[in-house]
Amino acid sequence: MGKKITSSHFQEVIEMVETLPPDDQALLIEIIRQRLIQNRRAELAAEIAEARDAYRQGETRSGTVTDLMKELTE
Repeated sequence: MGKKITSSHFQEVIEMVETLPPDDQALLIEIIRQRLIQNRRAELAAEIAEARDAYRQGETRSGTVTDLMKELTE
């Protein structure tokens, strides 16, 4: 989350949601869940694009797990 929500504001939101009928609460949960999934997909796509750029620019290395472990212990 970009901005921190104060606990009192967060509590207000919870109380507002609790005033909704159960079906609306379930729909809200589904909408939020889908948006979280979309946001995560966008983050992953950005990370993949960054990794591909790094690969194209020769900023990556290849090796075995043994090579990696050896490098980490050095």
